[in-house]
Amino acid sequence: MSGTPDHAEARRLPDDWYDGTVPDNFVFDSSNHIHTSYSFRRFTSRVAGAMTLGHGAAIYLNSMFDLGPDARVEIGAYAMLNCVSIICDAAVTIGAYGLISWNVVLVDNLRAPRALKERRAYIDALLAHDLRALSLLQSPRPIAIGENVWIGHDAVILPGVSIGKGSIVGARTMVTESIPDFTVVAGNPARIIRYLEPPP
Repeated sequence: MSGTPDHAEARRLPDDWYDGTVPDNFVFDSSNHIHTSYSFRRFTSRVAGAMTLGHGAAIYLNSMFDLGPDARVEIGAYAMLNCVSIICDAAVTIGAYGLISWNVVLVDNLRAPRALKERRAYIDALLAHDLRALSLLQSPRPIAIGENVWIGHDAVILPGVSIGKGSIVGARTMVTESIPDFTVVAGNPARIIRYLEPPP
C-alpha cells in the first residue's frame, strides 16, 4: 500500500546519497541506472506512468525532472542522460540510444508569459501563492527527440521542437525549430551545418 514503510523502501534507490524515494508513477526496472532520487524533487505529475525508462536507459548525477501535474516523459532504451534538466508540462520523448550531454535543458513550456504586463501578473501571483498564476501560464508544446540523437553540452531545446533520428546538436546550441533526420546543427539560433549519410 502506498505510504507504508515497506512501500517507501521499495521506491528507494540502492546506494542513494539522498534520503528520498522515486515517484510511484516513475516506471523503471533493474536494467536502468538512476543515480539519485534527488533528481525528482520537482516531479509533480499525477499521470499514471508519467515517466518511463526503456531497457538499459541511464540517468546520471545532477539530472532534474520538473514535471507539471499532467506531464509525461518517455526515455527510450539505452538512452543516457547526464546532468540534464527536463521541464515538462505536456510531453517529452527521447528515442532509443539518445545521448544527452551535461547541462542540456529540454523545456516544453516557458511557463511565464511573454508580454510584460501578463508576466508581471504571473510573478505577483506566484509570490502570493495565488492559484491565478496557473491561468496565466503559456500552453505547453511537446518535444520529440528521435532515436540515435546526440545533443552536446549546454544546448537548449525549446517548446514544440522535434529532432529527427540520427541528428547531432552542437554544444551550446539553442534549438528553436524542428530538425530533420540525420542533420548536424549548431549555433544560437540553431542552423544546419551539414547532412549526415543515413546508415545502410
